[in-house]
Amino acid sequence: MRSEQVVSVQGDAELIARAGHLFESARTEFVCAARDLRTWSQPEAMAAIRNRVHAAASTGFTCRKLLSPVALADEQARAHLREVQRHGTHVRISGSPLPHETIVIDQRVMILAGRATPAGREYTVTTAQTLVDGVHSLFRAVWDSAVELDAYLRDDVPHLDADGRMILQALGSGATDESAARRLGVSLRTYRRRVADLMIKLEADSRFQAGKRAAELGLPA
Repeated sequence: MRSEQVVSVQGDAELIARAGHLFESARTEFVCAARDLRTWSQPEAMAAIRNRVHAAASTGFTCRKLLSPVALADEQARAHLREVQRHGTHVRISGSPLPHETIVIDQRVMILAGRATPAGREYTVTTAQTLVDGVHSLFRAVWDSAVELDAYLRDDVPHLDADGRMILQALGSGATDESAARRLGVSLRTYRRRVADLMIKLEADSRFQAGKRAAELGLPA
């Protein structure tokens, strides 16, 4: 891209074709703000970003990812962000509303994602320094007030009452539903309803996942 240029591209494929090299060109800093983890639909776009994010552990390189709470909607998303963090990326969660994806590379190139359309998402790519500096300053202001991923997840631990803890313990024991219901002094129907309620609270799709989620949150098994 020429100096101070602003271009618009339509869809992930065109973005990668015209500006994909910019992701790999990052040398000092890669910052990203997004509402959720679904901005990029094409494998090539996701791979280009992932390669640069995974390079965050390299000496002298800083990678920051700022997200809204909706990005933590399921356990798969949480696991992905923990993995990204293990590779050296700094991840924070903002309580403030965030627009569609914004990426700033080395504080010299900016990529803004627009709304999704039938023809694909429109992206604006610019090297106009005034625009880049302005958005980067806004990013840092929101970043400074955001919460570290681990701290946010600790505060996001669901509260389990005595019944919930007993159900979780019964699940962890490997007892049958009939045996667990008798042990807790409730009907089989009531026990299964409480198990279903516990799975909803832990955002789990299965009993196994509920136990795994409880362990990750440090809840008693």
